[in-house]
Amino acid sequence: MPINRRELYQGAAMLALAAAFGAVTLPPFPVQALADDVSQAELMKPQALPDMVLGSDKAPVTIVEYASMTCPHCAHFDETTFPELKKRYIDTGKVRYVLREFPLDPLAAAAFMLARCAGEKDTSKYYAMVDTLFRQQQQWAVAKPLGPLLAIAKQAGLTEDKFKACLANQKLLDDIQKVRAQAIDKFKVQSTPTFFINGTMHVGALTIEQMAKVIDPYLKAG
Repeated sequence: MPINRRELYQGAAMLALAAAFGAVTLPPFPVQALADDVSQAELMKPQALPDMVLGSDKAPVTIVEYASMTCPHCAHFDETTFPELKKRYIDTGKVRYVLREFPLDPLAAAAFMLARCAGEKDTSKYYAMVDTLFRQQQQWAVAKPLGPLLAIAKQAGLTEDKFKACLANQKLLDDIQKVRAQAIDKFKVQSTPTFFINGTMHVGALTIEQMAKVIDPYLKAG
């Protein structure tokens, strides 16, 4: 069901998700590679929103991650695997990385909207906002709606007026939902995080060792 601005202001949240987060560290989803691969050309066709890309366009490996900002497994990946992935593969020109929005609830959609607004002219600011949101997920994702998000948005340089304007941007919300809908309809994404590594689907919060086993053969082949 489509999310609307009323839900962002009233529910943005999602107190119903509180029990799913709590203080416990949740294990990642079981990792598996699915048989139904996706054409790389189809996967990289323009989306409703421009891709936020890290790394070289000439990299031999492209990783597309579908994530939700309220997904604890996505936060686990961002904290434990992504820094080493960036250091070892993205910053060295071996991997081009794209994060795409797959919100599981209105609060996740709101968080993605704020990241897009913060990084509208600078991809690095988008990823800095995403990283902050994941690192502080247990604070803002279970608290009263929007207050903690406003504090994080201000740290990212958004004023309260810009914060409100961002969340009132129906087109941005619609486009985020289009990205999610395409992932479901065309690429059969069912949960987060889901990765496509050169078109091959992998589900779950992969470790750096698991990612290396998939990435390294492409580098050797090149």
